[in-house]
Amino acid sequence: MKDYCLKNFDTNSKPNLKVGKLVGRFGEFLKGDKWRLGWAMVAVLINSAANVATPLIVGQAIDKFIFDKNWPELAGFGWTLAGIYMVVAVSNYFQTVLMGRVGQNILYRLRSQVFEKIQSLPLSFFNQNKLGDLISRINSDTDKLNQFFSQSLNQFMGQAFTLLGIGIFVFYTNSKLSFWMMLPVVGLVGVTYVLSSYMSKRSRMSLQSLGNLSAEIQESLSYFKVIVLFNRRDFFRENFKKANENNFAMSIKSGITNNISTPIYDLAWNAGLTLVLVMGIEMIVGGQITVGLLIAFLAYTDKFYAPLRQMAQVWSNTQMAFAGWVRISEILDLKTDLEITETSNNLKTKEDDVLVFDKVKFSYDGEKIILDEVNLDFKKGKTYAMVGPTGGGKSTMAALMCRLYDPDSGQIYFEGKDIRNYTGKELSEQIGFILQEQFIFTGSVGENIVYGNPNYEIYDKKKLKKELKEDGLEELVERFENGLDTEITPDTEVISLGQKQLISFMRAILRRPKLLVMDEATANIDTVTESLLQKIIDKLPVETTKVIIAHRLNTIKKADEIYFVNDGEVVSAESLEKSVEMIEKSKRKS
Repeated sequence: MKDYCLKNFDTNSKPNLKVGKLVGRFGEFLKGDKWRLGWAMVAVLINSAANVATPLIVGQAIDKFIFDKNWPELAGFGWTLAGIYMVVAVSNYFQTVLMGRVGQNILYRLRSQVFEKIQSLPLSFFNQNKLGDLISRINSDTDKLNQFFSQSLNQFMGQAFTLLGIGIFVFYTNSKLSFWMMLPVVGLVGVTYVLSSYMSKRSRMSLQSLGNLSAEIQESLSYFKVIVLFNRRDFFRENFKKANENNFAMSIKSGITNNISTPIYDLAWNAGLTLVLVMGIEMIVGGQITVGLLIAFLAYTDKFYAPLRQMAQVWSNTQMAFAGWVRISEILDLKTDLEITETSNNLKTKEDDVLVFDKVKFSYDGEKIILDEVNLDFKKGKTYAMVGPTGGGKSTMAALMCRLYDPDSGQIYFEGKDIRNYTGKELSEQIGFILQEQFIFTGSVGENIVYGNPNYEIYDKKKLKKELKEDGLEELVERFENGLDTEITPDTEVISLGQKQLISFMRAILRRPKLLVMDEATANIDTVTESLLQKIIDKLPVETTKVIIAHRLNTIKKADEIYFVNDGEVVSAESLEKSVEMIEKSKRKS
């Protein structure tokens, strides 16, 4: 069976996602929003251009108007400056709105795609991963990407354009003073390069610890009734404490790492201002520049290092977004091992064969063999019983019949075709499956009964009742307080375990399947109701094949054939008495 385990973060590992692949995949989520992104970039350019122009205008005003005391011209300049600041405000508004919409659209598409991917993966994926961690990846990690697009990318592009514009402008104006202004940047480049890898590691560790915390919460709340019954609040409280403390420690370390560059950037900022001020005064004394130009350069220095300082925080957010993207991509890159094949390697089965196991071998972990070279033929219209000790492989056989898993080797054929040739829809229409664990969804009893059955989902209540009556299910519906209108939820206390099992039973019977697999279908049902269910089963079409998995031997009395399943083997028990003998023998052996 394929390994679907999403690995925890390894401090010695590096993300296996290249930047080119990152950018390329993001392109998929930008469909329909490229025009918004384009106009947002136009707004960013206008904003940056205005920010670059204002210091020079202020410097010229000082030289031309203030020293000459030309107050009328200065007033006109003030209105010009106000107009520029108005353009800055408007462009800021539009870029924020546009990028915010882009971020939300990406978040929507990304969550939809991740959820669809998870739904396409086989049952083994959910057996190998904690649901809480998956929820964290869908909610928290995708939100980090939303923040990147709606905030960080917007800021980064604006600051990048501003820095580029200031750099070009100041070197063109006075290269000597520009050199001193940008000298501290050399040190910042080195610091950023050194810290980047470390910041990325810490960010991924922080998100992983958050996923573990979510998983711990989900597990504790899902099994709270069991926790109360066994008085183990202390156990789960201690587990939560450990997960919470680990998340706290990782968050602190990530926060410190991601913000450690801020004081370094502040130091470079102050160093740049000091160098410009000292060298500028010296150049004024030497008559090389004017006071207005020095003031303009001081303003440019401030505008140059302020974005650099902000970019340090933006870079921190980008690292967190990238860490989230790595965790999300682990899911998006997964491929199901239950793909629909178009093989023509079909068995020449007999006309009355419904399901055939041909040398089927299966293991959950690749080590312990559950089924070993099993060969079985299930005929149309017959009833088969599977008995054996707990853990012998009975439920595994049922899961293979419905293709919840694929065998490691060998083949399973349904109506003469490789079961892998059928789509999930085709199998669900022809195979009814009643599980040990009953799945109930939020809604009414009626909605639960027709769940996943397109033939009945469009029926109104009156028509559905008629169909239920024809199948002999009307009496079962009456076991619920408000009949089909009884409202239930997955964790409801309104209905019993037996009633939940009745819902699953009706859900399967309504399909009128060619193959009906019942895995402990009457485990929580009284003998009177069980007798009624047997009568309902007897009303199924005569060609329906029934496979019953049960520990209660009275439920398999009418079986045409009984098989004993244990230690990887499936052998005929020949009779009910023989099956009892084989079960007792296996108990003594264990």
